[in-house]
Amino acid sequence: MKIVNLLFILVFSVCFSQENNIFERLTALKNNGKIWYNIDGYSVTSEVFSNTFDEKGLKKVFRKHQISDSDAKVKDNQINFNNLLVTKQQKVAADFSQTNHYYFVENPDKTITVVWFIKIGKTDQETEEKLVNAIMEKKVPEENFSPMSISSINFAGRKIELGNGCYWTSINIVQCPYAGEMNWSVHRTLDDAKEAVENQFNITKSKKMGKVVSEEMVDIEFEGVPVKAKKILYDFTGVAGVLAGMSGGKNLTVYYVAAVVRDKNVSCVMSYWNNDEINPETKLPALLGKLMSVK
Repeated sequence: MKIVNLLFILVFSVCFSQENNIFERLTALKNNGKIWYNIDGYSVTSEVFSNTFDEKGLKKVFRKHQISDSDAKVKDNQINFNNLLVTKQQKVAADFSQTNHYYFVENPDKTITVVWFIKIGKTDQETEEKLVNAIMEKKVPEENFSPMSISSINFAGRKIELGNGCYWTSINIVQCPYAGEMNWSVHRTLDDAKEAVENQFNITKSKKMGKVVSEEMVDIEFEGVPVKAKKILYDFTGVAGVLAGMSGGKNLTVYYVAAVVRDKNVSCVMSYWNNDEINPETKLPALLGKLMSVK
């Protein structure tokens, strides 16, 4: 097993000297033995394995995560438990890769917790370390957890009633049949929020499942905040349309937004199909109408 000692070089700046309160940005969801987290555009999972934290046990868990003997295993001294960190890059589109950070951490009973961070764009090691320590020390507040069955959501500090029929498709991704879909994240900085929505747009565009019919910047009011949003109209036809439009829609309208909402840096992508139920007054389906208005 290849193990490398990690040397930390601490660089202090105005940005990173600010308090990094991860719980103000964190949401969590328990599902099928795993816990899912969303923060700063990361998708994070934590899972406990019964394997022992030794060479034999770690090899089995590494294999489950497609980590080879040649991948560098690094000890992170900012984690308050014995651990190994593995970093891997994975291509998700022609010009885009995601960063995978795997923290293999020894539990008090000598078993293994794996905390897996996935992000496209810039990563933040301090935030990762804070979250790993909070998970291992069981310090994530209960109010940060969302129920699997949702009639309402906590959206950047505001409770939004959804009614019946909406469901999670992943952490911080809500789908309401014939009423729209949204995904969002709360970020440490507004620049990170802007990068997140731009990356999401560019990756969707690069996969070429749908044709971009129009692309424009429009004025909207998002959670009471006047802001510019990128509005894209995609056309899905043929096989791609069948795969993408499970509801039978052929055209998808998407709004990409990054804004400061209630002192929180929020990235949000909202979409609806042409056959969704559109409110004639707002010109939006019900879910989007709860978050934004078109000027």
